[in-house]
Parts: sequence; C-alpha cells; structure tokens
Amino acid sequence: MMRRLIVNADDFGLAPQVSAGILTAHRHGIVSSTTALVTVAIDDDSVGALRDSGLGVGLHVNLTLGRPLSGGRSLVDAKGRFVRDGRHAVARADGRDVAREVSAQIQDESARARARSAGLRTPDHFFGESGPGPYWSLARTLAHLKTLPLGVSEFMAHPGWFDDELAYSRYGRQRETEMVGLGTPAARAAVESLGIRLCHFGVL
Repeated sequence: MMRRLIVNADDFGLAPQVSAGILTAHRHGIVSSTTALVTVAIDDDSVGALRDSGLGVGLHVNLTLGRPLSGGRSLVDAKGRFVRDGRHAVARADGRDVAREVSAQIQDESARARARSAGLRTPDHFFGESGPGPYWSLARTLAHLKTLPLGVSEFMAHPGWFDDELAYSRYGRQRETEMVGLGTPAARAAVESLGIRLCHFGVL
C-alpha cells in the first residue's frame, strides 16, 4: 500500500488574494485540492484560473458569508446577507432554514459514514485543526509528511495571501504562514523525496 495525500485548501472565492494564494500554493507547493464558496461572487478570472489549474474542486458549505441560496429568512440580516456574528446567527437561526440551506449548497451530499456505506471512497486519515494560530507552518508540514501513514491522508488547510478584505477575519495573516508551509518548493521536494503521491478526491 502506498502513501497518498490530498492537501485541501479551503475558502476559494473568499477574497481574490485567497484564491490567488491557493493557486500559487498548487503551482509551487503541494496543494492538490480546494473547496469553493458558492455564496459569494467569485470573479471570472479566478474561476477561469481554477478551471485550468488541474486542482480538484469541492464545495465549502457556509452559513456566515455572502447570501443564502435558499432564501432562509432566519439566516440573514436586513440586507439579505448571512449574519456574520456566530453567536447572533445561532441564536436567531431556525433549524429548518439551516437544513434547507445546507441541502441547497451540497444537494444533500452524504457524510463520511454514509458515503463509505454506499461504497464511496474517503480519506483514511485527516490532519488539520481550526484555531487562532496558523496550523501548517513549514516545520509542522515536514513533520507530518515524515510520519504520514499508509493509505490516503488529507491535510485540511487555509493558505492564501492577506489583504484588506480579510481584515475582519480572525484567520487572516495566518494564511500567509500556511503559504510557506504548503505552497513552496521545500514542501514539494519533501513530498517527492518521501515517495508520497499527491492526489485529490476526484481520483479516489
């Protein structure tokens, strides 16, 4: 059994510099997959570059950014946009609106257990965490690569370039640390020297 790795960069479409960073991390580093937000407007140039990149592309379910696809009234502010503050959003959201919105975004996609029971492949191992600090520094990336188990593993990541559009975000400048950890030739060289094969969900 070989070691295969999906490096999935979340948030394509969040801001132009995030999208550009993800594409750069794919070209020069080890990012092999991305998940795109469908509730925000993604510029045509970014869409075209993504289409031509060879990246695997999936959906990033989202309930706090942009406009809902389902029109759920309990999910939006006076301007018809998702409520940004998480606590306020949870306090006012109607569970039925949440369910309709998630279904609209993922078209009732299966969870991991249901997917596997239906014979669909999912990664064997998952690495990544959400927190205030950057997870995928170069040192952490190299350490994980050296101990990567057999089978298919996924690194969940948030690389990108910082700009003023991310000033509101608690995870803004940390994205640039992940660019170094995942989007540089050093990471790619480590993958190659360790005999790890990069892939995306579409080839499982």
